[in-house]
Amino acid sequence: MSLTQDIKYKLARLNVFEKIIVINVIIYFIGLLLKPLQGGLNKYKSLSWLEIPSDFFDFIIKPWSIITYAFAHYDFWHILFNMLWLYVIGRMFLNLFNPKQGLNVYFLGAIVGGLLFLFGYSVFPDFFTSGNRLVGASAAVRALLIFLCAYMPNMELRFFTFNLKLWYIGAAIIVLDVIGLFGMNAGGNLAHLGGALLGYVYAKQLLKGNNIGKGFERVMDSIVSLFKASKKSPLKTVHKKKRKVAGYTKDEFKEFNHQKKIDLILDKISKSGYESLTAEEKEFLFKAGK
Repeated sequence: MSLTQDIKYKLARLNVFEKIIVINVIIYFIGLLLKPLQGGLNKYKSLSWLEIPSDFFDFIIKPWSIITYAFAHYDFWHILFNMLWLYVIGRMFLNLFNPKQGLNVYFLGAIVGGLLFLFGYSVFPDFFTSGNRLVGASAAVRALLIFLCAYMPNMELRFFTFNLKLWYIGAAIIVLDVIGLFGMNAGGNLAHLGGALLGYVYAKQLLKGNNIGKGFERVMDSIVSLFKASKKSPLKTVHKKKRKVAGYTKDEFKEFNHQKKIDLILDKISKSGYESLTAEEKEFLFKAGK
């Protein structure tokens, strides 16, 4: 196997959040390479085309930045901690939910965080005086974390020699972000709270049976389909009519039962914590996440 094939093979085995981590790291190094081309006078300019500007009218001419800012990092420690959080939280998330739902929460968290940042600078310009652009995946990562905290607050995580309930961690991070509103990175912390708000609302609505990310998912599917080459076959494809029972196919019944089992396990986690699951239930969740 050649080096290129080996890289492709390993990338194909990564989950969606690990792929996002790879993209973030690549863009970080691109920013480092572009820095000397701009005279090296300001290290915070090489990825300016990805950033969200604080001025709303500047944002209008670069609307893509509402998502791309979440892939831009200048500081090593900034990207390191964001990607470590994403790796840990992403694996937890995918053990319980499907990748599309994870991407919904992640990108909607980034969008809401970016919009709240713009709102803060537009409505309270005298308060948000520090910083004039937004970068980093923090708001998107916050959305994933707070989603899990709101969906299964009693799930426990091992922390050195004792266990911590998930909602304790979420509450501590929210408090730190609120305190950060009065510091040097007020705009960034406002974006963090926007991502956290999205994660909380998304989880609470999902518990009621409402998936608020479905519309966003359809939009993303439509965009992705535009880039897929349509292959037309000269031969007419004959589709076998699937046998239905009570209006449903066998595959639809199977998918329904599979999702029902996941929902029952998640309900058990939310009431009694992850440790209350049997070995079989944990294995089933792990396979479902894959």
